Amino acid sequence: MKTRALTTALALAIPLALLQAPSHARDLTVVNFGGANGDAQNVAFIQPFEKKTGKKVIPVAYNGEQAKVKAMVQSNSVVWDVVEIETSDLGRGCDEGLYENIDWGTILDKGDMVRGALQFCGVGTFVWSTVLGYNAETLKTPPNGWADFWDVKKIPGKRGMRKTAHYNVEFALMADGVPTQDVYKVLSTPEGVDRAFKKLDELKPHIQWWEAGAQPPQMLSAGDVVMSTVYNGRIDAAQREGRPLKIVWAQGVYDFDYWVIPTGSPNKDQAIEFIRYASSPEAQAAYSRNIAYGPVSKKAIGMLGSDILANLPNSPANARNALFNDLEFWTDHGEELEQRFTAWAAR
Repeated sequence: MKTRALTTALALAIPLALLQAPSHARDLTVVNFGGANGDAQNVAFIQPFEKKTGKKVIPVAYNGEQAKVKAMVQSNSVVWDVVEIETSDLGRGCDEGLYENIDWGTILDKGDMVRGALQFCGVGTFVWSTVLGYNAETLKTPPNGWADFWDVKKIPGKRGMRKTAHYNVEFALMADGVPTQDVYKVLSTPEGVDRAFKKLDELKPHIQWWEAGAQPPQMLSAGDVVMSTVYNGRIDAAQREGRPLKIVWAQGVYDFDYWVIPTGSPNKDQAIEFIRYASSPEAQAAYSRNIAYGPVSKKAIGMLGSDILANLPNSPANARNALFNDLEFWTDHGEELEQRFTAWAAR
């Protein structure tokens, strides 16, 4: 994904003092995935919000542990007020009552929010993408998409892929010729799922698995793989370091991280105020100037120059032939697909 894997080393346990804090008159606590993403949020969201409102914000980095949120809600001792989560946790967490169910369309400018940003329990934080990455020094002819990723005769060498069903089954269908607009329609059938795994079978001997977002750029730079699925922000960070890594935007899968408010937060009103500020065009544009993730505000996209837009997953050019991750599909089918993938990968 993106820079979130940096947080494996940065993830923090809940500070003891914070757990023991009283449920009233405390500062707003905002939890994110840390790393470069946390730094960008600090500059674009947290510091300006504090300056504007005079209210103190305590940033906390974590690694997506929903069990901590669940424990707080169930024990009625919520000490996290605004939490950044992944799409895969949104539907399940909302169904379990972990997050406040708020009609965000009545709080935010619905017409300004990009498609998919407003959900039943959360608001998009930013847009990111899983894309095809390659090393321009070792691969002189750029690949065109997932069909080339699967073509080991045309382009010999190992391929890097994250060890998960999510996105890989979509990539497999696109490699097999399914248009982006039909991917989830096909994947919603047993025949479509079989087709995706049959296509994965073709590539399996050539896959080098990765689990942390920092791995694909390292593997590409070292020549361990010739191409890899990768979070777009990771390629941007590598490019800023001078590494010759490139992105194929066509057929990438773009997605959101979401803001949620844990059920029972005593700072619910302040949390809503913070999310409203962080979703504003000005804050969203500032965020995208600091990291290569896209704004959830349409107006923010219009505030950014062509040099910034060239690296954002939801700029008009880069989103033209991309696939939008289907939250409802993965909420309904994610568990069964991941179980099948785990069994398949272990064979």
